[in-house]
Amino acid sequence: MAGFAEIQIEQGASFSTVITVNDSTGAFTNLTSYTAAAQLRKSYYSSTANNFTVTISNAANGELTMAMTAANTANLTAGRMVYDLLITSPTSVKTRVVEGIATILPSVTR
Repeated sequence: MAGFAEIQIEQGASFSTVITVNDSTGAFTNLTSYTAAAQLRKSYYSSTANNFTVTISNAANGELTMAMTAANTANLTAGRMVYDLLITSPTSVKTRVVEGIATILPSVTR
């Protein structure tokens, strides 16, 4: 089962967060040869998505970095959205690691 986390993204500012993946015993999941993807949508049923850039920042320790550039966050509408992050194993098994609510905080300075 995926973890749940609320995040805040500031419009017009760079966003980045590190996520650590653990197995059922609490040990780090070795992410060598895994791929990852994450999206942000207005609702679960929205056909329009905003992609995060997801990199495996420390494979041996199960660390992923989920990020969005300032140019991308500037185009987000203030309010609440939903997101999730999926990893794909070398044998093509997909696992949702984290999901939750993203609050887009409006920007004053442009």
